[in-house]
Amino acid sequence: MKRRDFIALIGAALAYPAAALAQESARVYRIFWLSTQSQPDPFLDGFREGLRARGYVEGKNVVLELHYAIGNPQALREVASELRRGKVDLAVSSGPATRAMTAVEEVPVLFALSGDPVELGLVKSVGQPGGNFTGSTFLSLELAGKRVELLKEVLPNLRKLAVLSNANHPGEQSEWRATKEAAEKLSIVPHYVPFSGADELDNALGLAGEAHADALLVFPDVLTMVHRGKIADFAIAHRLPSMFGWSEYCDAGGLLSYGANQRATYFSLAIYADRILRGERPANLPVVQPTKFELVVNLRTAELLGIDLDKSSVLFRANRVIE
Repeated sequence: MKRRDFIALIGAALAYPAAALAQESARVYRIFWLSTQSQPDPFLDGFREGLRARGYVEGKNVVLELHYAIGNPQALREVASELRRGKVDLAVSSGPATRAMTAVEEVPVLFALSGDPVELGLVKSVGQPGGNFTGSTFLSLELAGKRVELLKEVLPNLRKLAVLSNANHPGEQSEWRATKEAAEKLSIVPHYVPFSGADELDNALGLAGEAHADALLVFPDVLTMVHRGKIADFAIAHRLPSMFGWSEYCDAGGLLSYGANQRATYFSLAIYADRILRGERPANLPVVQPTKFELVVNLRTAELLGIDLDKSSVLFRANRVIE
C-alpha cells in the first residue's frame, strides 16, 4: 500500500466516529428517569454529567423525562404502563423504583441497585443478564467484612455490634452472613436488628438502643439512605459510633462510611446508556460493580462521641474528612 493511500485510509477511519456521531445527533433520544428519592434525585446530576461526557446535550439530542413517585405505588404503575407502550428509548431507575419496572419488557432498563439484581429477578446472572435489564450493583460481600474491620480499628475494645438492616433488601441475608462471619473472626458479637419497611424503623432503632452495643453498623440501602439523618442522630444520642456504606450517611452525621461513590457510579452508568442507545442489547452487557471505594470520616461526630481518631490509621487513610 502506498504511503498516501495508507494516510488516507487512517484519516477516513478516524473521521468515521465523528461523522457517525454527527449523523446520529439529528435524532433526539428519549430517556425516562424514574425515582422514589426526594426531588431532585441526588444522583441525577452524576448521570447527567456522564451523558454530557459522552456527547449528549439535553434538548438537542436527548430528552430526560423525570418521574418521581415518592411513596406512591400508583404513580410507579402508571409510569411502568407508559413504558410498556415502547415509545421510550431507555429507562433509568434509581433506587427501589426498579421493583415497579420488573414487568417492563418493551424498552431497555438501566438500574443502579444497592442489592442483588439476580435475587430481585432482574437478570439471569451478573455476567449474562439475558433480558432488557442491566446496570450496576453496590452489593459487595467483601465490603461488608471490611466495614467491621474498620470499626474494630477505631474501637479496639469493640465487643458487641448492633447491625441495623432492612430485611426487604434483596441480598440482605448474604450481607448479614458476611458481616456475622467477619465480626466473629474479630471476637465481636453481632446483634442483628432487622426491620421491614419505614413503619418499623423507629421500633428497630429502639431495639438497637436496648442492645447495649458498643457500636452500630447500618446496611446501605435506599430506605436507610432516606432516613440517614434520623439514624445518625439516634447513634449520636445513644453514644454509638456508627458505620455506614456510603458517604451521604456521613454527611448526615454518621461517624464512618466505606463504599462506592454513588455519584461516580451514576456517571459511569451513562456509558451503558450510550452503548444501548447506539444499538447494543442489555442482555449482553454484564452488571458491573464499582471497583473504587472511599473511606469517609466525620470528625465532628468523633468529637461529639469523645473518640480520638489520632490513635488510629483510619483517619490518615480516609479519602474525605468532614470537619
